[in-house]
Amino acid sequence: MTRHPSRTRVVVVGAGMVGTRFAEELVRADPEGRFAVTLLGEEEYEPYNRILLTELVAGRAELGGLALARPHRVTVRNGARVDRIDRESRTVHVGAEEVAYDHLVLATGARARVPGVPGLDGPARGEALPGGVFVLRNVDDARGITAAALNARRAVVVGGGPLGVEAACGLRLRGVKVEVVSFAGHLLDRDLDPEPGRLLAEAVGDLGVGFHGNASLAGVTHHGGHVDAVVLDDGRTLPADLVVLACGAVPETALAATAGLDVAHGVVVGDDLATPADPAVHAIGDCAQTPSGVSGLVAPGWEQARALAAALAGGTAAAPVPVVVDGAAMRLKAAGVSLVAQGRKASTADGARVLTVSDPHARRFVEVVVDGDTLVGMTCLGAAELASSLSVQLGRPGIIPLDPLQLLAPSAGSGDATAGSPTTMPGSTTVCRCNGVTKRDLVSAWEDGACSVPALATSTRATTGCGGCVSLVRGIADWLQASDPGVSTTAARSTGGEDGSQPVPADREPVVKGA
Repeated sequence: MTRHPSRTRVVVVGAGMVGTRFAEELVRADPEGRFAVTLLGEEEYEPYNRILLTELVAGRAELGGLALARPHRVTVRNGARVDRIDRESRTVHVGAEEVAYDHLVLATGARARVPGVPGLDGPARGEALPGGVFVLRNVDDARGITAAALNARRAVVVGGGPLGVEAACGLRLRGVKVEVVSFAGHLLDRDLDPEPGRLLAEAVGDLGVGFHGNASLAGVTHHGGHVDAVVLDDGRTLPADLVVLACGAVPETALAATAGLDVAHGVVVGDDLATPADPAVHAIGDCAQTPSGVSGLVAPGWEQARALAAALAGGTAAAPVPVVVDGAAMRLKAAGVSLVAQGRKASTADGARVLTVSDPHARRFVEVVVDGDTLVGMTCLGAAELASSLSVQLGRPGIIPLDPLQLLAPSAGSGDATAGSPTTMPGSTTVCRCNGVTKRDLVSAWEDGACSVPALATSTRATTGCGGCVSLVRGIADWLQASDPGVSTTAARSTGGEDGSQPVPADREPVVKGA
């Protein structure tokens, strides 16, 4: 990219989901081209959706399907490891090369946490993990696990959170016998209360995944440099020739620390996302420790990216972005299991009304939390269609039925069975919560020519986060197509585009009345 001397140089260290999003947001907020943006990624791959790595393990996605769109007007450099920051000269060192900056944005993410137990203490000494032991943070990890699964007979996944459950179900789909070990008494203990957590364990048990709760890892044993067993704190030994460590993550702060920046659990920044020691250096995403904490989730990182981009483009301080962990949206991407949880649950209802349907025989559990006239929480295990309906009603005051029981059984009594359908959904309804995309945004993109689900994803970013809104976006696309029969066919014929992109007639009302 040709640089004009007067352009402000912004260097982003880390080409993950947050760093890439920041670059996109800054370019979008800078139509005049005042900024020259360089995105430095340590991995050799193009930026990709890290959330979907377990889909690679399960064999339900290809690497190409994880790729993020390359940001427009951004210099993206893959395989560019930053070794050092020189704050005095305002440069970062990539090997022997110096890259100058006016603003430096650290989006270095986090590294997998490796328990310091016997058999896994090599990394602390700069050594590799034993053969057959993997973490799951990048494409190479996913590929290594997939290759190892070809010859593995027994696998142990350490960690009962979403990553661990998804990895376990993915390995089971490949025919490997799998057991999950967790210090908690039930799966997904941060997202689920004990009853749905136990039902989830039974659901994955039906798939052939065993669960050992209230257990800690005491060590691993290996022979000839390859793992052969996992040892638990109660003395039990679980044979394993493949071990996946899904024990959480630790903010990557080494680069910031060596540059003399304040580091605690993460890189310390203020509400403005700037480091106290140097206002020209910022941190966002998993590596950033804001006054409200470290996120560890992509959605707050994206919000930080948006806020910082708007601040740099506008010459102002970034607006504070609160880090909310409890009640954050969670959609389990586990082969053979449907689970969505968001907002408050029974244990955090704080006096709100809780309605529950529990069907252990069918491994089904549905819970809604209602505060006044607003749905403020939902847990849906084994009820995918109901989860889609409830997710668009979450947090919208005044739309729940007089009898909240109808939320659990929409066709019961006088309830409106179409409450979550695209036809009656107000335009302001948030469809993709990861990216803040509303129904109105999708309709507008459709009218601008994005007349397919892939085209809508490219235009609005809907479906590019956790993927939980895919079915809803597809339903809206089907509804829009039904509203204008033949539009996509006409578009494909007139433009030659494979996705059938064509503006729809302007006389169609894009949203329901009053939206």
